Amino acid sequence: MNDVDPQHLLAGFLSELGLESWVIQVFIVVLCTAVMSITMRRLFERIHRGLKRTATIWDESAFAAIRKPLRAFVWVVGLTFAIEIVQRQTGAVIFEAAAPIRDVAIVIIFAWFLVRFIREVERNLITQRAEQDKPLDRTTLDAVTKLLRLCVIITAALVALQTLGFSVSGVLAFGGVGGIAVGFAAKDLLSNFFGGLMIYLDRPFNVGDWVRSPDRSIEGVVENIGWRRTLIRKFDTRPLYVPNSTFTNIAVENPSRMQHRQINEVIGIRYSDAAVMASIVTCVEAMLKKHAGIKGDGFMLVNFNAYAQSSLDFFIYCYTKTTDWAEYHKVKQDVLLEILDIIREHDAQIALPTSTIHLPHPEADTVASPFVAPSK
Repeated sequence: MNDVDPQHLLAGFLSELGLESWVIQVFIVVLCTAVMSITMRRLFERIHRGLKRTATIWDESAFAAIRKPLRAFVWVVGLTFAIEIVQRQTGAVIFEAAAPIRDVAIVIIFAWFLVRFIREVERNLITQRAEQDKPLDRTTLDAVTKLLRLCVIITAALVALQTLGFSVSGVLAFGGVGGIAVGFAAKDLLSNFFGGLMIYLDRPFNVGDWVRSPDRSIEGVVENIGWRRTLIRKFDTRPLYVPNSTFTNIAVENPSRMQHRQINEVIGIRYSDAAVMASIVTCVEAMLKKHAGIKGDGFMLVNFNAYAQSSLDFFIYCYTKTTDWAEYHKVKQDVLLEILDIIREHDAQIALPTSTIHLPHPEADTVASPFVAPSK
């Protein structure tokens, strides 16, 4: 049984309707394609609203991803029919390239759908976990989705080349030989790529972490980790784009992973209050051990420390339970106010910078000069 060509069927159907002119046939094909595209768009919008109410993210992600690629597929098929009608009627050689272009376009559309599907799954998964208040490793999710999209794009490119008649094995062989030249020409790009790979593997920081570098003027919150550069939002809201290769050569601090925050303060009292220094230190240490915001079972020091120029200094060294920046300052403020109350309870005062000047007493008797003649 011979295969039936859809183009011949369409041409025969239009001839039966008395539409033998190829111009009219092309116009009808394009018009039908446009009507089908508009109808599919409205139909997809209704179905998508219903899928948003489902618990699973896979059906919604697939449907949201396929909307534009499927409409593009309809246009590719419709325009291919129209071009083949023109080619059959005019015999123009240029239109013979319509078939391979159509095949490549279909490969691209399918790859487009897969890339959109991966992105939609990532977005919906983040939204779902946020609504359910469940933890999500966004850095790992970002790395996996980027790797999947890269695989899809590379595979689609190889299939498209194969469709156009190029030998994939030859392309891969050329890539192996030319990789050395490309490596020298794009060493910065490759170093940034492998720097990003090391970030994903070593995990010195994640998206949302507060990072800073003592070696460079880098400090802010990580917003995005790309294959070439990392976006850090500084505390003045300005974006800072750092090449990934930079992180292989500098030290990076991640304060977001600290277990506690440190309070390290030096407080001075007057020299005239030296008698109550031991009692003040004891009371301050007892207060810190009972304070709800201080890690009482951790490392803690409260000691008389130094004879300063205008004060007797003692220091406090302890850790807060919280790591939140705003909450830490509230705890620190409460600790300092309670220390001030303890000093006042002992009738002592915080020392102010003062200076004492000692002047010698003037002599009572004035020595007479031997060169002054005595009065008569």
